[in-house]
Amino acid sequence: MNTKNLKKRIPVFIVAFCSVFNLQAAFQPQFSTAGFYPLVGTGRKAYSMNVGWKFMKADVTNAEISNFDDSNWERVSLPHGLEYLPLDASGCINYQGVAWYRKHFTPDNVLKNKKLFLHFEAIMGKCKVWLNGTLAAEHYGGYLPVIADVTNLLKWNADNVIAVETDNSNDPLYPPGKAQEMLDFTYFGGIYRDCWLIAHNKVYVTNANYEHEVAGGGVFVSFDKVTEKSAIVNLKVHIRNEMSVKLTSNIVCELKQVDGKVVNKATQKLILLNGQVAYSTQSLEVKTPILWSPESPYLYYLDIYIKNSKGVVVDGFRQRIGIRSIEFKQSEGLWINGKPYSKIMGTNRHQDFAVVGNALPNSMQWRDAKKLRDAGMKVIRTHYVIDPAFMDACDELGLFALVETPGWQFWNNEPVFGERVCSDIKNMIRIHRNHASLFFWEPVLNETSYPKSFAKNASEICKQEYPYPYSEASCDDGADGAEYFKLLLRPTKNLDPTKTYFTREWGDNTDDWNAQNSDSRAARAWGETPMLVQAQHYANDYSKIYSQSAQVVGACFWHSFDHQRGYHPDPFYGGMMDAFRQPKTSYYMFMAQRDTVKRNLLAETGPMVYIANEMTPFSATDVTVYSNCDEVHLTVFKGGKTFIYKV
Repeated sequence: MNTKNLKKRIPVFIVAFCSVFNLQAAFQPQFSTAGFYPLVGTGRKAYSMNVGWKFMKADVTNAEISNFDDSNWERVSLPHGLEYLPLDASGCINYQGVAWYRKHFTPDNVLKNKKLFLHFEAIMGKCKVWLNGTLAAEHYGGYLPVIADVTNLLKWNADNVIAVETDNSNDPLYPPGKAQEMLDFTYFGGIYRDCWLIAHNKVYVTNANYEHEVAGGGVFVSFDKVTEKSAIVNLKVHIRNEMSVKLTSNIVCELKQVDGKVVNKATQKLILLNGQVAYSTQSLEVKTPILWSPESPYLYYLDIYIKNSKGVVVDGFRQRIGIRSIEFKQSEGLWINGKPYSKIMGTNRHQDFAVVGNALPNSMQWRDAKKLRDAGMKVIRTHYVIDPAFMDACDELGLFALVETPGWQFWNNEPVFGERVCSDIKNMIRIHRNHASLFFWEPVLNETSYPKSFAKNASEICKQEYPYPYSEASCDDGADGAEYFKLLLRPTKNLDPTKTYFTREWGDNTDDWNAQNSDSRAARAWGETPMLVQAQHYANDYSKIYSQSAQVVGACFWHSFDHQRGYHPDPFYGGMMDAFRQPKTSYYMFMAQRDTVKRNLLAETGPMVYIANEMTPFSATDVTVYSNCDEVHLTVFKGGKTFIYKV
């Protein structure tokens, strides 16, 4: 066995070892419901509406009418993606067009006199939602919530019908806008995320994506003066009174540790007239906070209560927050929690999974994040507003998320297109602004030639919607309007000393965008040698990216998973995992770059060794070993003798 090249094939990071308790076996992921976590005794509940839908993959006349006969329709549950697809579903073989969903239900009388919202986490394409024959909501775009106030549309002690018309066919009037047969990923279709019925009293904390308030609506959490000694947690809570009487309310905000201990508490009195809305603004100082970072993703509970003058809770819920600061300091690089941070490395992610397309349940969203964190990734570029469950997982696992508005190589000069892009920017900030895992915004359209005026507008929207510290928006280096941004993507050779840079894509290498021949693309089924070639290619590029100036604070590898595409008949095979999330050799190459110290209790960090040789007659005589340890011993038994190779 030739081990001549063994040593140089082992990426090594020398770090002291430490021991920690492994809590993974007892851990259960937590998922928010329509942006909050329910609290018992607050009068607010989230009811899952995922089961019991009728489905027809066709354009059907009068399907919104309550007494329409859907008895012969297929029965499905959400998340639902219109169809099951073959593994090689690229080239737009997926269904594109109108599809209908209908759900029959009888609401419990306990919901009477409640405020009721129907909350779809996302519906792909353009859609209309009816309840009992009345149009309740209409939406353009497949990545943001569709929310309808259905309080006055329900019938009691009777059958109610939700009807949803979805249409994922090409439409250049809303983002992404590009025809799917020219797109480098796949829209798929359907009601592919969760659906909730939210019930609460008529004095309540609002929903930011429904209210459309600039830098407002719902709960807005921001931070200031974050250090290891203290931090300021600023709270802005939007409250609406729909009672028929004036109400004196106390807005109580409690910040708790995971063990339930109250760290700090604030109360503000508000007097609300019927139909009036108001903001409660409060600040909590936290002494010696446990700061959130990829190595220690600690989350506090923020419990919010509205109490009447008698102290009775009339609304409330929980959010999870991580106290942290993020600063991009040009030549000084990235600073997290007031200290310089090493170059942060991660990956891009498209959301589709083999067979089911985009219709992943929450458990699979969490599993995706877990596998990426285990591989040593610390930041994920999302390409569109991602499933709330994935963002929840990023909070828990210590993964930063670079949140991006949907779009790729497409601009439409029709005013309505720009208006809808700007609406998406506002709503992506509103839905993700309180997450600890939020890294920065990418409000401009990916690889797109857009007007300079749009870039300026996008920058201003980000500043208006998040007018607090530790938030930054980004733009392509060299793009029209780049001067409006302090953080630039795709750094060019000459770096502007007044800017900070982040490499949003690296690693893919192809000779021709039609032939797709590449040493970075290897399907798992191609076997051992192509996967080794891919891993070596990524290892070479990784070292170049990591050695860049500190002014380039990090980079995202292209791409985490094999995925389907619109414009090409072959799936993208450059992932470190296949479409089923089974690892390729390159997965272990990335794992070998991670820290040897076990800091993050929920991630498989720490020492690792992987022998990338299947020991078949066709395997290479050289044995490639991936490890992050400072020394590796390879023991070989041959001809009754033992050989130990140490590097």
